[in-house]
Amino acid sequence: MSDPSSRRPKPRTDRTPSGGGSAARKPRDASAGKKPFERKPADGERKPWGRKPANGEKKPYGRKPAERDGKPGERGERKPYDRGARKPFDRDARKPFDRGARPAGRGTEDRPERPRHDDPEIPETVAANQLDRVARAELKTLSKDNADWVARHLVMAGRLIDDDPELAHKHALAASRRAGRIAVVRESVGITAYATGQFELALRELRTYRRLSGRDDQLPLMVDSERGIGRPEKALELGRSVPRASLDPAVQVALAIAMSGARLDLGQPEAALVELQIPQLDPERAYSWSPALFDAYATVLEDLGRDEEAEQWWQRSDRAAIALERAAIPEGEDTVEIIDEEWDPEPDAD
Repeated sequence: MSDPSSRRPKPRTDRTPSGGGSAARKPRDASAGKKPFERKPADGERKPWGRKPANGEKKPYGRKPAERDGKPGERGERKPYDRGARKPFDRDARKPFDRGARPAGRGTEDRPERPRHDDPEIPETVAANQLDRVARAELKTLSKDNADWVARHLVMAGRLIDDDPELAHKHALAASRRAGRIAVVRESVGITAYATGQFELALRELRTYRRLSGRDDQLPLMVDSERGIGRPEKALELGRSVPRASLDPAVQVALAIAMSGARLDLGQPEAALVELQIPQLDPERAYSWSPALFDAYATVLEDLGRDEEAEQWWQRSDRAAIALERAAIPEGEDTVEIIDEEWDPEPDAD
């Protein structure tokens, strides 16, 4: 039996090109192991990059500049980047990223002095030093320009809180956009939000203020904001979370009024009256908080049907308000009414 491998056709070495020529293809040179770019130049042949320039011809990269202004070998103009005594990026002796007191970018506390968003305008007469000294001390972490800008917005918010709470809230928001991590700024946003009836926003901002400052002096507004949202039980729980003795007297009075209101919301007038029976309920002395406390006590008495007692407390409230107004006048001074009149002196008068 014959070997199958002997039946395989042997490769032909005399194969002609497919184009039909008669010349047989020569086997590859034994020295073909070199790469094409390693080919040695033939005798008398130079590498293309090794060509010497002809007589009088210079290399392209060695060419001198054309003759200008009658001075051979020199350019008659400066280089494009040598404009005057400064480079094109040296505008007004300051680089575009060197903004001095202006902010370096978004997300920082410092912001530019120009208005942004819908910031309300500030009168030129409003100055940063008109802000309370304690509040200004909290702005020291900001740059000078930004601190002044924020302080002026806070001054406007304090001035407008009673007459135009909506505009006061806009000023507080403008300050918050530039100094959102400052406690007094968040406090201002919370107070103005409360004044405009935005109780959820007020509660959120006052919680942030409480966390940043560690103070409970705005606890009454937080309790009243819970009432505004419609959660009197939450309001009572929040009011009882802090010992009363740890609060200032004025804060204790405001908290008692807020807690009394929550009791009224729940239909508990008797408990509301008890909430107001605190040491500061003194009819013989008048403090800054006395008129508001007396009014709240009279209101609850009316709800209980005790009209005669309520009338007595209404009168005490009026007397306390009058006493406080008188106490505000410096000793030895009276209230003087000033009337402007036109005065035309006679022409011959001295």
